[in-house]
Amino acid sequence: MSQTKEKQTIIAAGCIIGLISAALVFLGNPSNMGFCIACFLRDQSGALGLHSAAAVQYIRPEIIGLVLGSLILAVSRKEFQAKGGSSPVTRFIIAFFVMIGCLMFLGCPFRMILRLAGGDLNALFGLAGFVFGILAGIFFLNKGYTLKRTYRLPKTEGMILPAIEAALLILLVAAPSFIYFTEAGGGPGGNHAAIAVSLGAGLIVGALAQRTRLCMVGGIRDMVLFKESRLLLGFISVFVAALAGNLILTAAGAGTFFRLGMEGQAVSHTDGLWNFLGMFLTGYGCVLLGGCPLRQLILSGEGNTDSAITVIGLMVGAAFAHNFGLASSGKGPTANGKIAVLIGLAVVTAIACFNTFQKED
Repeated sequence: MSQTKEKQTIIAAGCIIGLISAALVFLGNPSNMGFCIACFLRDQSGALGLHSAAAVQYIRPEIIGLVLGSLILAVSRKEFQAKGGSSPVTRFIIAFFVMIGCLMFLGCPFRMILRLAGGDLNALFGLAGFVFGILAGIFFLNKGYTLKRTYRLPKTEGMILPAIEAALLILLVAAPSFIYFTEAGGGPGGNHAAIAVSLGAGLIVGALAQRTRLCMVGGIRDMVLFKESRLLLGFISVFVAALAGNLILTAAGAGTFFRLGMEGQAVSHTDGLWNFLGMFLTGYGCVLLGGCPLRQLILSGEGNTDSAITVIGLMVGAAFAHNFGLASSGKGPTANGKIAVLIGLAVVTAIACFNTFQKED
């Protein structure tokens, strides 16, 4: 496929994803949260009892759909390949702190774009931090940073996370007593579209993201390193389409889906410094991992067990954040959260240095 055709494909995919994101909010998801990988993995952690924050507990069908949509397309395109073994423990630790950064900002890179599309100007501080974090990671890439090679694995290994997500779908539908769900009106976890709608949206976005290799981190990284704009155009089109969808819904009187400003934004705080630092940590860690949280879910659907370990690290990070008061709220960041972000920056930098400047045995 020519580069022009590839760019047209990813722009079209981004527009579809942006419109789906706006539609999910209209159909019940929290404001500016048609998709948020960090928030939805946090909700799943709560649903499984890994944390006890009653306001954010729900098995999100969108996450299930993203993984299974990627799996279905990867198998159909003969791109499913079980592989892993590239510093899995290191990936787990980085992912843990990436989630700490996301919950300081209150959103992943995907939601950062959707917050901007909803008029939340606090996300500009997050965007700035995200870009500078990516630049910090690129510094180490240019110096030779690596988590070493991956290895071919039995296909059953690559199917483990998709199988877990399929099992979660069964639990969601069956709603057994040992699964925790936020009650309607009890917080973001209680706001969601119908299961079939959310699952269908996840399947479509998962397939599109697998087809186009959509990745926010990759878009900025490739633009800086190779002057390649293809992936970045994808997320720009997500923003434009989501913005258009929000403006149309608002103009049609369906509700307030676009509110320009900083104050009074949904699931957001106005502390610019910690919005910046939270997303700096996120961008920094994601470059070292090789992709944003969305990309990690898509890769796990393709059979990449390193990405599956990364997803587990994100979930554990979310559980830890809510169990120990690290996550921000609409009132702002917590003291514990600030300390955790600074520790995360130190740990991620230590990992980057060790895996860049360590001499081979």
